[in-house]
Amino acid sequence: MKKSILFLFALVMMQISGCAQSADRQAQHNRQTEKKIDDCEEGWCELIFEGIPSRLSWQTTIAPSNEPGEPLIISGTIYKLDGKTPAPGVILYVHHTDNKGYYSPAPNQTQGIRHGHLRGWMKTDANGRYEFKTIRPKAYPDRSEPQHIHPIISEPGKGYYWIDDYLFEDDPLLTNKERSRARNRGGNGIISLEKNEKGVWTGRRDIILGKNVPNY
Repeated sequence: MKKSILFLFALVMMQISGCAQSADRQAQHNRQTEKKIDDCEEGWCELIFEGIPSRLSWQTTIAPSNEPGEPLIISGTIYKLDGKTPAPGVILYVHHTDNKGYYSPAPNQTQGIRHGHLRGWMKTDANGRYEFKTIRPKAYPDRSEPQHIHPIISEPGKGYYWIDDYLFEDDPLLTNKERSRARNRGGNGIISLEKNEKGVWTGRRDIILGKNVPNY
């Protein structure tokens, strides 16, 4: 009996290890085959591939249930360049600061450390939908920039690139000067948030692939 339990445990560990190695191989493959479109700080956009799960859904939960901060849900549709046709199979990666304004890594985090522990991936469904649940990020401690969420897009067979940050209409740090800096890459990133009956911030942003992205 004891040997059987040990054998099953070893088998499960081998399967977990195999899945991790498979995901690492896929991430390495993506780095080598996907093209970086337009400018992006060296090693910054590439972190989309570090720790990427082998299976992705159009929905993801980024912040654990015990994460300090106000809960937030953002959803939307990703469209092709015509702005009308839903784009399935597109990877959207997002990351943001914690409730103190830092990109804090998890205690045992080894991948994507520069982006902190509040990071996640989605792959749009047949209707181009995506959704992520997290917390509302805080501004940097020096309040040099408004609250924001960084998004990176990866289009299969096309490449990866950054689009305008998610910004929030009610943020007092979102000044006219900050608004003027927007490039509308992927469309307008400034969204209105509302609290639902459960006290959760909710917002919507639709994205247009390649819009205002140089060299697309």
